[in-house]
Amino acid sequence: MLLETYLKNNNTNIRQMHIVSGIPETTVRGINKRDFSKWSVTHFDAIARTVGKERHVVMQELEALKEQADNFAPLGRYNLENRRYIGNKNKLLNWISDLIDAHTEGNSFFDVFAGTGVVSKEMLGKYDSFIMNDFLFSNNIIYKAFFSNDSFDSNKLLSRQEEFNRIITNKEDDDYFSDNFGGKFFSVHDAKVIGEIRTRIEKDKSLTEKERAILIASLIYSSDKIANTVGHYDAYRKKVQIADRFKFELVNPLDTSSKDIQIFREDSNELVRKISADVAFIDPPYNSRQYSRFYHVLEGIAKWDKPELGGVAMKPPAENMSDYSRSSAPKVFDDLIQNLDVKYIVVTYNNTYKSKSSSSKNKITHDEILESLNKVGKTKSFEMPFQFFNAGKTDLKDHKEFVFITEVGK
Repeated sequence: MLLETYLKNNNTNIRQMHIVSGIPETTVRGINKRDFSKWSVTHFDAIARTVGKERHVVMQELEALKEQADNFAPLGRYNLENRRYIGNKNKLLNWISDLIDAHTEGNSFFDVFAGTGVVSKEMLGKYDSFIMNDFLFSNNIIYKAFFSNDSFDSNKLLSRQEEFNRIITNKEDDDYFSDNFGGKFFSVHDAKVIGEIRTRIEKDKSLTEKERAILIASLIYSSDKIANTVGHYDAYRKKVQIADRFKFELVNPLDTSSKDIQIFREDSNELVRKISADVAFIDPPYNSRQYSRFYHVLEGIAKWDKPELGGVAMKPPAENMSDYSRSSAPKVFDDLIQNLDVKYIVVTYNNTYKSKSSSSKNKITHDEILESLNKVGKTKSFEMPFQFFNAGKTDLKDHKEFVFITEVGK
């Protein structure tokens, strides 16, 4: 994203370079993703005309900017996509990205149900501004850790990593985490360490908001890596010997210095009434599984409010329950679509309508999706065969993922 950063530093952008130079916008974005050493003289001349400088000055400034970017070294082990999450789009990113490239245009991207955030990450080289939203506390803190362009002290964070990995027993924590999750989702020792780390982060008043987010996100990733689950926290594996395996390792924040990033944790149907963008990406919950229940342990780490827990899986009282996982899903989806202020709407969904597991069955039919989208514009649909994760009950043949793209007002 060297070109995009340089243009922003000179108070312009990719769209303006396209207008000034006459080079197609898709070509300019291709230059932005290409290695600096492969740019041609024509490219440098076009950049020079856009920013109003001599070519040799532009080349010198770009060289300096590239050196600065090369110094943005990885901080830790975990990248954004290195977590387990039901319905994540990791394996579909190239397909989705290519479709968005081919059938939309614009400078701003609204990730309405951002989930793991990997779709927004994939789009970083294509848009100037991003709006990310999700109702989970854990996802919100992860977005702040990876995407916010606030500054942070790498040495301070590395020092905390060393400190946390020297922890043998808890000194600050009250055993809440180990009493509830030790011997279930984690070994008793690992649960004590996780609780101790989270308590120390909470009490550390020297941390900036960004540093605090990075440490909590790192604890979430490090905990999820060794959790005794099959990818979610609706249950834990029983009759297994849980070893002490926890190691605290940092996440790698993204370089978003050239981007305008807004991060929300709001009801999507309320937020769309206050937000405008060029492209809205909508990947709502598909079925009755409530994400706030599936990932309650990680939500607890993020919030650290220590509610009373119950049941086999030690869940808190129900909250953050999505209407998209209920019978009202078609109605709330239609309300969302009718109130979006965007040029293009991109919706992803699948075809798990005939699942043997009632919790896996889709809540919105394809006809209902198309009916809502066609009210606001012209819609194209695309499909791809895809083998999804299941826990064993869902035997679905001919499974497909679908992308619907609507040009609003057409």
